[in-house]
Amino acid sequence: MKKTVLIIISLFVLTIMQAQTKLPVYLDDSKPIEQRIEDALSRMTLEEKVKMVHAQSKFSSAGVQRLGIPENWMSDGPHGIRAEVLWDEWNQAGWTNDSCMAFPALTCLAATWNPEMAALYGKSIGEEARYRNKNVLLGPGVNIYRTPLNGRNFEYMGEDPYLASRMVVPYVQGVQKNGVAACVKHFALNNQEVDRNLVNVTVDDRALYEIYLPAFKAAVMEGKAWSIMGSYNRYKGQWNCQNEYLLNDILRGEWGFDGAVVSDWGGVNNTEQAIYHGLDMEFGTWTNGLSEGKSNAYDDYYLADPFLDLLKSGKVNPEEIDKKVRNILRLVFRTNMDKNRPFGSFATPEHGLAARQIAEEGIVLLKNANNVLPIRLDATKKIAVIGENAIKMMTIGGGSSSLKAKYEISPLDGIKNKVGTAVHVEYARGYAGEKIAKQDGLTAADITDNRSPEELTAEACRVAKEADYVLFIGGLNKHDGQDSEGADRKELGLPYGQDQLISALAKVNKNVVVVILSGNAVAMPWINEVPAIVETWYLGSEAGNALANVLTGDVNPSGKLPFTFPVQLSDVGAHKLGDYPGKDYEETYHEGLFVGYRWNEKNKIKPLFPFGHGLSYTQFTYGKSVISAKSLPADGQLTLTVPVRNTGNKAGKEIVQLYIGDEKSSLVRPVKELKSFRKVDLAPGEEKNVAFTVSVDDLKFFDDTKHEWIAEPGKFTVYVGASSADIRSTVDFELK
Repeated sequence: MKKTVLIIISLFVLTIMQAQTKLPVYLDDSKPIEQRIEDALSRMTLEEKVKMVHAQSKFSSAGVQRLGIPENWMSDGPHGIRAEVLWDEWNQAGWTNDSCMAFPALTCLAATWNPEMAALYGKSIGEEARYRNKNVLLGPGVNIYRTPLNGRNFEYMGEDPYLASRMVVPYVQGVQKNGVAACVKHFALNNQEVDRNLVNVTVDDRALYEIYLPAFKAAVMEGKAWSIMGSYNRYKGQWNCQNEYLLNDILRGEWGFDGAVVSDWGGVNNTEQAIYHGLDMEFGTWTNGLSEGKSNAYDDYYLADPFLDLLKSGKVNPEEIDKKVRNILRLVFRTNMDKNRPFGSFATPEHGLAARQIAEEGIVLLKNANNVLPIRLDATKKIAVIGENAIKMMTIGGGSSSLKAKYEISPLDGIKNKVGTAVHVEYARGYAGEKIAKQDGLTAADITDNRSPEELTAEACRVAKEADYVLFIGGLNKHDGQDSEGADRKELGLPYGQDQLISALAKVNKNVVVVILSGNAVAMPWINEVPAIVETWYLGSEAGNALANVLTGDVNPSGKLPFTFPVQLSDVGAHKLGDYPGKDYEETYHEGLFVGYRWNEKNKIKPLFPFGHGLSYTQFTYGKSVISAKSLPADGQLTLTVPVRNTGNKAGKEIVQLYIGDEKSSLVRPVKELKSFRKVDLAPGEEKNVAFTVSVDDLKFFDDTKHEWIAEPGKFTVYVGASSADIRSTVDFELK
């Protein structure tokens, strides 16, 4: 009897212990995420739910400490992990271990035309975000390049929706492999910084679906992005962070997005619309706790106490808060509650190597008359380096993408390191911009120069006159009114009298190489006065090393332009039709579908440099394109192959581009549109057959009267070339 009692007691104790050690469903990662979400939701109070949908600090939102659900911590991207800031301020927190690796701007990534580089970029920056315990990276940006004056174009991926789509997917996937959510931004139609908080965009549905939405759609449906950030501007009269059409109808309804929608900082303007129109998390709303008499100003956010009051009064159905919290919990379970989340790494040599590789592949050789480049170091005694951008830090400034970089190799230092003592490198300022301003407590090295333009020009010409090569390193910078968030450029030309300086240098030396640092196209009135022009974008920590490797030929340039360089602003549809930047905060995209090269080809306008253009230190010849059949069945595909040969004496990479044109359509269409591309690596004398597939999806356009994508039977032409304007081969086929 006594033994039996002991056994019963033991079994009872064991049962209690098992019950005590059994995890709640929401903490059991062996259970399906949707089951865990519902379990966690059922355990939360109304107050806890509301706290999750709005910020608690500048870059974080609350978890539920009682249940062990962690906070969400965001970091600005998309070019590096932002330094830590104070809890409720933009200024630096003063940490000594938050200096990141600065990666090239996204214009440079797009210019690689290499999805493998996008995957490397996403993997590397995702590792940095994870190491800093951020579970949401605020990037990448994929707004379309509509005007070269947009101050934020450098954060985006160019003018073509197909190119941006192919580059954003591997970036998103690379980030999220680290247990960090990519937050693709700014959804949508955020194509200018002028009046960005007020402007209402009117655009026809065809342009919306064919030009401005595809990259977002690819990020969601192919990349499986876990979060999306709304934009500041309005569409159909509603602010886009609380826009029923974009967030409910398209993002969730048509694309099936199941992630969290995050507001841009200060992008929410109305409690009711924020409740019902698809927003999940509110950040950066201006609050004033003192005048409101509240100890915590975050409680006065649109989705804070005002939302809670409506829920408690019964005026809002509790399902509205549950919808938002489900999406946030899904984000949490995918990121900082995933036990298999890797630990990440930060500012490592491997990340520096990745940054340099991306930079090298993105640099674009625009012009190279008489094969001035690469620099022949064995026959060079003196190189003159001219220009402020040769010594100016480019990682600080520009708005939310400003970085506290672990290091930044300037172009001048990169060139000096490359040539060593064998070649004399002499620097002259040439021009001077405005004094460097602080951003968020970060200050670049002070390079103020108060000499007159005449003095600077005279010195530059003296230094340049006797040099074997003159490297003019100029372009734009990250100051307000150039490549920077919050304001657009005032003109297409270069600032600080650079155009005049370049012409002066060309008069004293025939070997002037113009190196442009920018995220936008610039006018080049001196284009016929210099033999070589290089577009280098903003290259991040490894800027100088990457540039030096390309200029000296250790790396053969292989980047191509992700947007068109116009001769003048009137060659751009947004400016020719007179609607930019809008009137009374209303702007209509009169050019519709015809953005970038589509506009040029429709109107037979010759650009300064076409979309897809980029030269090499070797030469590539294209053979005749061969298509597998002359007709495409509605449910099948065709294969097109084109032989490409490296006929030069250096190994190099060529980007083979495939465009398709519809010979006759019921609705107006561009002359041709990019539908595929391949980056192929060829040794000297090597030839490869580059293969493409063409399916019915490649032929479709958006019929706004039917609200669907359709392909009409008829004749189509495939154009294969080295740029949108350099077509090497064409072939026709028919859709039955």
